[in-house]
Amino acid sequence: MSSTTSGIRAGQRLMAVHAHPDDESSKGAATLARYAEEGAQVMVCTLTGGERGDVLNPSMNRPEVWENLPRLRREEMERARQILGVEQQFLGFADSGLPGEGEDLPDGCFTLTPLTEAAGPLVAAIRSFRPHVLVTYDERGGYPHPDHIKTHQVAVEAFSAAADPARYPNAGAPWQPLKLYYICAFSKAYFRAMYETMTAAGLNSPHGTVLESWDDTQPTWEITTQVHCPEYFETRKQAQLAHTTQMDPDGPVFQCPIELEQKAWPTEDYHLARSLVATTLPEDDLFTGIQL
Repeated sequence: MSSTTSGIRAGQRLMAVHAHPDDESSKGAATLARYAEEGAQVMVCTLTGGERGDVLNPSMNRPEVWENLPRLRREEMERARQILGVEQQFLGFADSGLPGEGEDLPDGCFTLTPLTEAAGPLVAAIRSFRPHVLVTYDERGGYPHPDHIKTHQVAVEAFSAAADPARYPNAGAPWQPLKLYYICAFSKAYFRAMYETMTAAGLNSPHGTVLESWDDTQPTWEITTQVHCPEYFETRKQAQLAHTTQMDPDGPVFQCPIELEQKAWPTEDYHLARSLVATTLPEDDLFTGIQL
């Protein structure tokens, strides 16, 4: 930790709300690492254990891995937490998996949990941790996984409910977060910048395929806030790789050298969905307008 940055955010508290272990490392991880190193308290709340996820790293696709996947995913989360320098807690719901077309969601899973019940543990976590800022997914979940969509719904519900003493009366003393952000992890502009930077360097870019299939008819959120954090991209990569069942180190995610990514797109991006404090857009800091 740099002596010039340590402690400059003392008293600031940020909570990131995610669906599964590994989501925190692929969506906004460099922001979390930067703020934690600068002295903010950073908490990751993980709604499910990821126990119905796939094994996406070919080298880990073995029977003993599948048999122990619930335990392994928690161990991976702990390693990633340490790398990012943040706090983390699981909120206890069962992973819904990703059903195929025509398949039903499993009984008792997170997605099928009634919203008021699903939001209760997050309300309790907010009231205990007392964050000033909450970050999560938009209403489409960042991508349409049912647990991601449900996570958005739960986070929006809890953002308001945590401040109301009449709601969830057994979940601790009321607390009102001041700002709610949606993570804009992968915009079309990001993919274009990555593609152009890699091809200019003479490298094959996997981002071209993404651009070719991009659906311009889908609504997108305006990027209101860009957090400059290129010096934490290596930390982000190591946190991703800590999720060994989920991340293929030879996969397309890691094909761009970090120094090129730092040049092409040195920020992580957000949409300010709600603010109870005055702020001016665009922002370069999730805590803009918050006075402690």
